[in-house]
Amino acid sequence: MTNKQRTDLIEQHLRKHKYCDLHTLATHFGGSLSTVRRVLDGLEERGLVRRHHGGASLIESDALTLEYDFMAGIKRQADKKEAMAAIVAEQVQPGMTVMLDAGTSTYAVARLLAEKRVQVITNSLPVASLFGEIGQVNTIVTGGIICGRLGVLVGPMCEQSVEQVHADIAILGGAGITESGVWNHNALIIAVQRKMIAAAERTIFVLDATKFGRKALSLTAPFEPRITIVTDKCPSPQVIEAIGAAGACLTLAEKRRPAVKAPPARADRPFSAARRAGG
Repeated sequence: MTNKQRTDLIEQHLRKHKYCDLHTLATHFGGSLSTVRRVLDGLEERGLVRRHHGGASLIESDALTLEYDFMAGIKRQADKKEAMAAIVAEQVQPGMTVMLDAGTSTYAVARLLAEKRVQVITNSLPVASLFGEIGQVNTIVTGGIICGRLGVLVGPMCEQSVEQVHADIAILGGAGITESGVWNHNALIIAVQRKMIAAAERTIFVLDATKFGRKALSLTAPFEPRITIVTDKCPSPQVIEAIGAAGACLTLAEKRRPAVKAPPARADRPFSAARRAGG
């Protein structure tokens, strides 16, 4: 069998089965494991598959993996992430303690905090690396197990680290938002996010419009008064109603103003640019 024939057969197999391991491919289509790896490398270069430890999956069915591919994620919706990040960064004042998780939207916020004298607590290795190069930010990194391409620390050690601290603001990402609240894919990441919410005075979820109407593995957090949603477009009326009914806040970054007309800002408002949606 020629290399071209083997490549075509493996591609057809993956299109049919969506995922396959190296040993199965080598058994079905001949050749050594190293030969199969080279075939998969070529298919990955063509953008057809994504390599995993011990196998590969078809790109079109690989949405969950893409969620955890940090380098791919940081490029998606970049302009919208920057606009949302600017809204969030305005709420962070010098001297605050800020928790940042490992989402790409959160990373966009982190870049805008570089010049502020704040204390950061994070389970994100990319965020920690960013602040590690800057003298203005005192950075605390949680312990834990590294999970996936996102470079996020999770697990019992990470959760215990978060339980022992307090923050003024937790700034988090998510995979989806519905009238029930904010959702995410990975149970370990969800567990840490819940600990961060409990440890912070208030929480800001940064979610672009691609997350609207999406459910994931589990509900990270229902809406409640200490939660603010920052997004780039107005969500559905059902979501706006649910946010307002729970006493949470909604802020749009698109026009740098609230989703609905706000009353005059008060100095004691924790998120002065936001109006309690529906309130």
